[in-house]
Amino acid sequence: ARAIVLASAYCCTMAAAANEQSCTVLFGTDQANALSQEEVCEALENGDDKAKIAAIKSVILSMLSGETFPRVMMFVIRFCVNTDNHELKKHLVLYWEITPKYDNQHKLLTEMVLVCNAFMIDLRHANEYVRGSMLRFLCKLREPELLDPLIPAIKECLDHRHSFVRKNAALCVFYIHKSFGDRLLPDGPELIETFINSETDPAARRNAFLFLFNEAEDMAMDYLANHVDDIAKYGDGFSLCVLELTRKVCRRDPAQKARFVRSLFSMLNATSAAVSYEAAWTLVSLSSAPTAVRAAAATYTGLLNSQSDNNVKLIVLERIAELQKHHSKVLQEVLMDLLRALSSPNIDICKKTLEVAMDLVGPRNIEEVVQVLKREVVRTRDSDMEKGGAYRTMLIQSIHTCAVRFPDIADSVVHVLMDFLNTDGAMDVIVFVRAIVEQYPNLRDSVLRKLLMNFGDMQTAPVIGVALWILGEYCEESELMTEAFEEIVTSVGDPPFVAEEKEEEEDVPEPVAVTKNVVLDDGTYATQTTFSEVPKKEEKIVTVLRQILIDGDIFLGAVVTCCLTKMVLRIMALKGATNASVKGMQTKALLTGCGVAKLAVAKSENQRGAFADSLERITFCCRLLLDPSSGPLKECFLTESKKSFNMYLEEKAKSEAPEDDGAATPKLQADDLINFRQLRRRGAAGAELDIYDGDDLSKAAGSSDANDLGSHLNHVYQLSGFADPVYAEALVTVHDYDIVLELLIINRTPNTLTNLTVELATMGDLKLVERPQTLTIGPLDQRTIKANIKVSSTETGHIFGTIVYENSSTAEKAYINLNDVHLDIMDYIHPHTCTDEAFRLMWAEFEWENKVAINTAMTDLSYFLDHVVKNTNMCCLTPTSALGGKSTFLAANLYAKSIFGEDALVNVSVEKKEDGDGKLSGYIRIRSKTQGIALSLGDRITAVQREGGPAAKTEDAEAP
Repeated sequence: ARAIVLASAYCCTMAAAANEQSCTVLFGTDQANALSQEEVCEALENGDDKAKIAAIKSVILSMLSGETFPRVMMFVIRFCVNTDNHELKKHLVLYWEITPKYDNQHKLLTEMVLVCNAFMIDLRHANEYVRGSMLRFLCKLREPELLDPLIPAIKECLDHRHSFVRKNAALCVFYIHKSFGDRLLPDGPELIETFINSETDPAARRNAFLFLFNEAEDMAMDYLANHVDDIAKYGDGFSLCVLELTRKVCRRDPAQKARFVRSLFSMLNATSAAVSYEAAWTLVSLSSAPTAVRAAAATYTGLLNSQSDNNVKLIVLERIAELQKHHSKVLQEVLMDLLRALSSPNIDICKKTLEVAMDLVGPRNIEEVVQVLKREVVRTRDSDMEKGGAYRTMLIQSIHTCAVRFPDIADSVVHVLMDFLNTDGAMDVIVFVRAIVEQYPNLRDSVLRKLLMNFGDMQTAPVIGVALWILGEYCEESELMTEAFEEIVTSVGDPPFVAEEKEEEEDVPEPVAVTKNVVLDDGTYATQTTFSEVPKKEEKIVTVLRQILIDGDIFLGAVVTCCLTKMVLRIMALKGATNASVKGMQTKALLTGCGVAKLAVAKSENQRGAFADSLERITFCCRLLLDPSSGPLKECFLTESKKSFNMYLEEKAKSEAPEDDGAATPKLQADDLINFRQLRRRGAAGAELDIYDGDDLSKAAGSSDANDLGSHLNHVYQLSGFADPVYAEALVTVHDYDIVLELLIINRTPNTLTNLTVELATMGDLKLVERPQTLTIGPLDQRTIKANIKVSSTETGHIFGTIVYENSSTAEKAYINLNDVHLDIMDYIHPHTCTDEAFRLMWAEFEWENKVAINTAMTDLSYFLDHVVKNTNMCCLTPTSALGGKSTFLAANLYAKSIFGEDALVNVSVEKKEDGDGKLSGYIRIRSKTQGIALSLGDRITAVQREGGPAAKTEDAEAP
């Protein structure tokens, strides 16, 4: 039944659209103090110009909201038409545009004869701006009865002395001929052809050419052929019209491409950025020849480096990325010009530039690209640019990508990057160094020595921990191990690892005064006093590594102990366990391990968690140092860690490798429709934006095959009951920032209902933009009306309202309260991805948190996580490999972004209880910048976690 009602609503919508007047005016209609019809008439008759302007404004806003003022027109004609006030004239133009011009029998109102006379007066006004304003207004008129008497005056304006009048007259002739053709202007093409040949104003010439290429294409082609060398002189607007004509003609007849190539190449060098951009895009669309692609790429890179607007740069980068998919070989020639965009201070532009550049790197340009990246890395250290750390991270990752693809350049970049081990991007550098040391054995010696040189400059515990792991795993030569061991022991210092207490301040001896007599140059005697100061004690300098251990970082202490143990075991195998130097190293390693263990015992009370794990590792290392004869255990300790890291790198390479094109999902299915360009109707090719097959306006607008009847039914809300005198239901369509309500109103009574109004109100960050019009519905009739609602933030909202109407037979007013329409937050949330570092940074910055307790009947951890991800439109950032296994605990990070750019972070921590029920327990924490998205997403998760799963279904079935 609902499908039938919806289908009938669509029929009514189509019928109403056919009769609906064109609307070119839209204002906010929230008028709290709107004037009544009598007050407007009084102000127009007796008021001054200011009062008349205020009255006209009130009438315009009220008429746009659906009200009618039938008596106002004659007052406007009598008291306002002949005014000389320009502001009032502007408002009159808006009034004439929206006021009804026909009666119920679709006959022109008799008053419009007087209005037409007023139009004629303005068309022949002495002031050129009054003429031009009236001509622009006539472009919007669609009533041939009004336009017919004005045609001679419009033609006279084509020969006016002022260019403002002529350009608007040409535009007016175009719209009249476009709407009514030979009925009103049979000589339009010849008139405009004569006009354009004698016109010198760029704007007027552009409007005339717009007429020719839409209404008389052959004349436009002839004019373009005769003036192809003068296109650059005719202005930007004319050039853009030529490009539109090029796309239109070549889409219909590809054989005509050769006629436009010369003009396209000339417009590539235009001074206007818009013209050169459009010319490059059109040229690539017309031809895939290397010469055309090379010229377009050069134009794009020129725009990228010459324009200061960041939005323009991002648009050009998107075009270059699209061009790279099909013409990467040609784009490699302009790669260095593309990398000049890295000088931009905007981080988004630099990110997009690096993404495009990494796909264009090849053996021929790899050295130049790496030089540019190295120079940019150095620049981030010398300059105080905004988000320098994030930019440095992107550069380091790009250099790492280049080093993996081209091993020859790894040696030249790794030493430069290692100078940044003491900056905020040190973690990315040390991770890169760790991968290089594993993947390129020939570079290990030089990289390890460079790492030892910079070891004392490292400032953070994670960086020092990775560096210690590298030294412990890859130092295999006796000399290098000895140097590394001494450097680490020197940095750690002697145990115990406690802060040195300051000695009690001793009495500092006062300086001793020594007095003696001296003879001055003039022979006189004088007394000279000197003071001898007591030298101060030198302050002890504590290294960064020792200070971190003193502060209680037991995990780093365990890493130090493991590193020293590995070095001692390896050097024992080389020199023997009885060697004196080896014994000394063994003793120092044992003392360091014992010192860290003692610190762990002192710092932790219950010795659980990370402290207990660190103590276990330190104990294991000490046992190996005291009894190094255990072969299998020693072999696993020295080799298994490196093998695991090698497997990690292989898995990472597989996950980052591009998917096979053969296994990818085909872009077109076997049963898709085939577009035959030759069979299209002529009118459909007039306003196309692209010349590729299938790229029509419907796809550009974002419509897809999903907009069918079945998907619409899921968004239909019943507003009133079937027994109510008026049945109402709403089809809710969400278009990102706007919500469109299509209201189906059915009169179920045998009486005519007058002044029927749907009064809507909103709750949340929703604003009603357009109020539904007042209707009169006949017996058992139905109407479809629309209401637009603006959305300003990601928050669950509600729409509620009332239907107010009057019964024509009883003249009684009645009210029907409507059901609420609940707008789900899922309409605004879309899955997105981000790096772990960005997630942690946002998690620390966001101030709003919503903590939701897990209360579900599901018993499987993975199924519960998948269920939450699916029903909240989130993206799981935790890799699948980390979620596997038979653990009874699961932790995952989820991320999504709203259409307004708001970030939503979710952390799922769930544990399966080991009791008989095996239920899940834990918490889901949501963080965001705004309170609305945190609360709304929490409500959504609370609702969906109780759904799904066999246990949940059984519980629902047994509920009373």
